[in-house]
Amino acid sequence: MRLNPLRTRALLPALLAVCGLAQAQTAQMVVAQPADVRSTNPGVNRDNTTDGVVLNMVEGLVGYHQNGTVGPLLAQSVATSADGLTYTFKLRPNLKFHNGDVLTSADVLWSWKRYADPKTDWRCLSDLDGRSGAKVVSATAPDPQTFVMTLEKPSAVFLDTLARTDCGMMAILSKKSVKEDGSWDKPIGTGPFKFEEWKRGEYLTMSAFKDYVSPPGAKVDGYLGNKKPLVEQVKFLVVPDMSTSKAGLQSGAIDAGQITSSDVQELKSNKNLTVMGVTDAGKNTLLMQTNDPVLKDERIRQAIALSLDMKQIVEASSEGLAKVNNSAIPESSAFYSQIQKKGYKYDPAKAKQLLKEAGYKGQPIVILANKRAHVPSFSVAVLSQAMMQAVGINAQIEVLEWATQLDRYNSGNYQMSSFSYSSRLDPALAYEQFSGPKAKQPRKVWDDPYVQKLIDQSFVESDVKKRQFLFDQLHTVMLEKTPLIVFYNITDSWAVRKRVTGFSVWEGKPLLWNTKIAAK
Repeated sequence: MRLNPLRTRALLPALLAVCGLAQAQTAQMVVAQPADVRSTNPGVNRDNTTDGVVLNMVEGLVGYHQNGTVGPLLAQSVATSADGLTYTFKLRPNLKFHNGDVLTSADVLWSWKRYADPKTDWRCLSDLDGRSGAKVVSATAPDPQTFVMTLEKPSAVFLDTLARTDCGMMAILSKKSVKEDGSWDKPIGTGPFKFEEWKRGEYLTMSAFKDYVSPPGAKVDGYLGNKKPLVEQVKFLVVPDMSTSKAGLQSGAIDAGQITSSDVQELKSNKNLTVMGVTDAGKNTLLMQTNDPVLKDERIRQAIALSLDMKQIVEASSEGLAKVNNSAIPESSAFYSQIQKKGYKYDPAKAKQLLKEAGYKGQPIVILANKRAHVPSFSVAVLSQAMMQAVGINAQIEVLEWATQLDRYNSGNYQMSSFSYSSRLDPALAYEQFSGPKAKQPRKVWDDPYVQKLIDQSFVESDVKKRQFLFDQLHTVMLEKTPLIVFYNITDSWAVRKRVTGFSVWEGKPLLWNTKIAAK
């Protein structure tokens, strides 16, 4: 993406005015967002951009470590009964909401009851009411510092569900977050920043919560560890056009923002900017329809994988910021073992041999792709097409609008699709994301009863070593069957003004605690 100088000159004055730079607000940090938040209601009417803003203001009982495991956040400790059914959360003492009220287990119980009410429309209710996951059969607050939840059956992903960012971390809120009629007002949480103002379509501001008490830890550790609100105010500025965001970063109107991979090299040369490559658990993949008359042959799917120079594809499509990972589990995960490191080898000769054995006669194989700027769908498709053609595969590309490609994915109407999956940090959820019965869920890529049995076991098995064995089996079988090819984990590019220190991004979401900003 290249700047249009006339357009930039037209937009920058307005950008500067919105950022308030005329008043030289050096205590304010401006973060560009590609879209407005959908709401300020945690886990309700949300997307990843919304989560990235809201989770600076609210917190749950538990949260994610950097390595994708779950630990106590508002809870001081979490104890599980011997039968795996009862979870007892002891709250950290002397925690306050943004309005000054002291947090007690009564607030936790009120928050849970609100999430459990279907009228709230909480995204993750089906994961905790027995429809598609664990079932909470009781929740009690026996004393002000203790909250207890009991499940119908053991679940290895129960705490992960509570920690999930798309669930709003099951944020514990003050009752005053809702109006008298029960409708949503604004988030009054316990996080390091408190809500100030939301001007729809333009910006959302939050300010440092002076009474915030950090969870234990010497350093930032995902949503846990050392968390200090050091910048007085943060403004999330809605900048849908990435060329405008780039111009704001260069001028100083914007302090941090996501950039396209095509702008990485140019902005690296800017003495006032630091460019960050941020990898998360999302996956860039090539999906294969195993029900397709051609691709149902395992040998043809394997031939496709062997025809691809993975390293070249990943380096080219990520501007050198990412590296190959053929596993559904990210390298940062505690479950990323030596087995998970195994991947496909580039072997065009063997690919040709497998095609011959399969009786491939040059039938067309169409790769669906889209041209969204922040995903490598098209570049991966083009590179894969060229390599597949080099071994004799009649690979073609069909470019679609993203909404159309998503519809085709959901209906299973494709041969191959260059597709990106969002993050799932627990490996059970990562494998379940693309595995299951196609007859019931056409979007599922991998339909294998043996694989489903392993995944089902991983959802109830809590022993870490036994879970590792299950995930390693799944990876081994996935390489053999090749229902899809995982190329690499999603790598976003961000640029940050050098006057900013301590700013970090985790799982695509900006973390504003421990961030400092120097005066101009």
